Amino acid sequence: MTTGNEIIARFERFCPQSLAESWDHVGLQVGNPDQPVHKLMTTLDVRPEVVQEAIDRHVDFIFAHHPIMFHPAKDLDTRNPQNQMYADLLSHHITVYAAHTNLDAASGGMNDWLAEKLGLSDTRPLLNRGETLGEDGSQGMGRVGMLKQAMSYDEFAQYCLKVFNLQGLRLIKPLTEHPVQRVAILGGSGGQFWPAAVHLGADAYVTGDVSYHVAHDMKANNLLVADVGHHVEAISIKGLADLLTRFMKEDAWDFEIVQTQINTDTYQYIVK
Repeated sequence: MTTGNEIIARFERFCPQSLAESWDHVGLQVGNPDQPVHKLMTTLDVRPEVVQEAIDRHVDFIFAHHPIMFHPAKDLDTRNPQNQMYADLLSHHITVYAAHTNLDAASGGMNDWLAEKLGLSDTRPLLNRGETLGEDGSQGMGRVGMLKQAMSYDEFAQYCLKVFNLQGLRLIKPLTEHPVQRVAILGGSGGQFWPAAVHLGADAYVTGDVSYHVAHDMKANNLLVADVGHHVEAISIKGLADLLTRFMKEDAWDFEIVQTQINTDTYQYIVK
C-alpha cells in the first residue's frame, strides 16, 4: 500500500521545496502522510466545497497547488468556515499537500504547462528564485517564448480567450501597436514582474491580478498585457493528475487519482 510520504518523496524529486519562494508555505498542510492512500484528488484550491467533495468521493489525500495555511490560525473556533474546513479534514483523515511557487518554478511544471497551452517555443524562465531576472536554464518563475506567428493586439486577446477557455480578460493596450510574437507568461499574480518581461524583449505579458497603477506603468512602457486572472492556474488540476499518473506507472503505486469537479473561480464576468 502506498503512503502519503512515498508520494511526497517522489514528487519532491521532481519539484523540491527548495524551489519555492521564501515567503511561501509549501509541503504538508494538514493530516498524517504516514497513512496509506487509497484515493488522491488534485485541485487548484482547497475550499470548504472542495473538502466536502473529497469527503463525498472518499478521498484521503488532496494534492493542491495553492496552500491552505499561509497564516497561522489564531483560534480553532469552528464557527469560522476556514476552521471548520480544517476540522472536517482531520475528522475524515484527509491529508493535504501543496506545491505552489516550487511548482511554478519547476521545469515541466505550472508555467511550462501554461506556455505549452499558448503554443510558445524556445522558452526560458522569466525569473529565478528570489525574483531576479531569469537566466538561460530550465527552472525559474514564468516563461518567455515565441508564438508560431505574429498577431495583432486583438488577435492575441482572442487567442488567449480561446486557449484558456475564458469568459473574459482585461487587456492593457499600449498607445502604439506592434506585432505580438515574443510572449512572457507567469501564472497567478504576476503584475509586479512586468519589468522582467520588458527586459527580456517580450511584446506581450500574460498574467493575473494586475492592479490599476501597475497597469498604467505597463502601458507607458509599451507592453501589451493580457490579465487572464488567477484562476488560469486551474490547468494544474489536470497537470498534477497527469504527472502523478506517470509516477504511479513508474513506481507501481496502487491507488486511484481523480480531479476535482469544483470550479473555485470566485469571479463572474458581467457585460453591459
